[in-house]
Amino acid sequence: MFVQIPIRTSHFLNLNLAFSLIFFYVLLDSHKSSAQGFQTSLNDYQIPPNLSSLHFYLITVDVGDQVWDNFGHTALRIYDEDSNTDVVFNWGTFDASGGVLDFSWNFFKGITDYRLTTSTPSQEFSLYSAQRRTVWQDKINLTNPQKRRLYQRLLWNLEPSNTTYDYQYFFNNCTTRIRDYLDESLDSGLSSQFYEMTELSFRDHVRAHYESIGLVGISLDILMNSDIDRQISEWEEMFLPLKFRERLLQIESDVAENGERKMLLSDSQLIAEFAPPTVVTDPYRFTFYILTLPVAFLFLMIRKIPQIYYATRSHVGLRFPKLNYRLLAILGGVTSIFSGIYGLLMLGSWFISGHTDTHHNVNLLVFWPTDIFGLIVAGGWFFSCRAWPTNHNTEPFINYYLFAHIVTMLIYAVIGLFGLSEQQVDGIVYSVLLGFLSFTILIWIVGFEPSKPRNVLS
Repeated sequence: MFVQIPIRTSHFLNLNLAFSLIFFYVLLDSHKSSAQGFQTSLNDYQIPPNLSSLHFYLITVDVGDQVWDNFGHTALRIYDEDSNTDVVFNWGTFDASGGVLDFSWNFFKGITDYRLTTSTPSQEFSLYSAQRRTVWQDKINLTNPQKRRLYQRLLWNLEPSNTTYDYQYFFNNCTTRIRDYLDESLDSGLSSQFYEMTELSFRDHVRAHYESIGLVGISLDILMNSDIDRQISEWEEMFLPLKFRERLLQIESDVAENGERKMLLSDSQLIAEFAPPTVVTDPYRFTFYILTLPVAFLFLMIRKIPQIYYATRSHVGLRFPKLNYRLLAILGGVTSIFSGIYGLLMLGSWFISGHTDTHHNVNLLVFWPTDIFGLIVAGGWFFSCRAWPTNHNTEPFINYYLFAHIVTMLIYAVIGLFGLSEQQVDGIVYSVLLGFLSFTILIWIVGFEPSKPRNVLS
């Protein structure tokens, strides 16, 4: 659904990059047997004769302030002293040439083809400086056999049939590709060390990383189900670039210098430094106040309105209807849009999307796809400044609909307060549910005018 890596639709190669790529592709084309599909034997790929002149660097990019870069980014730099080639391998590229809507629709369905591309370090660093994102570079200390395996894996990945991969935001992204390749070159030296469980879940990380984009953060919290609520291991947590770098800085390499083993990462450089995105406001607190305060005000504006057509019958409305029914309309329009869209996305993804993290979502008890039709009623409130008139056919339907909505929200509250679901819903229960439930009760009271009795002539 939402991208963790910078959007990049094309790379313009300068002369240095062109020579570097020619060198890599000469090596690629000279391997002993033609590789078709997945190459099972990496030893078929030839490598530079002097591995001591080959240097690997981890490029780590801090989070940005856009939807697609709020998890950060990781790339791999390879410099060969003998051939003077210097190339950055980037697994964060996707094709958005079909437009934002086309890409978003494919992403929603689970068609997430990302690919490996290459660029020069200057191009890479210039891009992130323009985005005002902090960049670190660390040398990766590997033995020659480890360099050989990693280099051969990269040559395999440059095969046209292997450059594209099925992107998955937690399990197969720009960072996990490097993590897995590095683990392979170290004979599982990473996965064997980082197997313990953390105290956090994927949802915890999603919430933390999208605090600076409140609407996206609370939307993801609503749209993602219990699959992201289990505790994750240290290994899984390294889907995050900064966590990956943090853990690599903790371990020793197999390379010794002066009788002592070096750390796996060394010679750290701060390539560019910028302040991280700031959190303007807490989206949950903002949602709570934007819902509950106007609703509380409108409850204070309720008054009883007698009906002249039936002496014993009356209904309630709002004081100062030109103002307050328009306020009711604005609240109704906003809640209808968000509830309806969230409901449509959750229900639609259950049947259409390959992202299983958005299936079987308990939040469907609160956000109904049919709420989108509330826009029609909200429009009536806004222009007529009065309750929506009903008749003997529509009144029972409206009553049943609102009653069912209130019942499911109360069930949801019980589920959330007593922890009856594996899905973590505390944010929605405490920030959204009270205002949404109160608003539903309010419009049931003042939003619809009761139908006239059948024995009264109009």
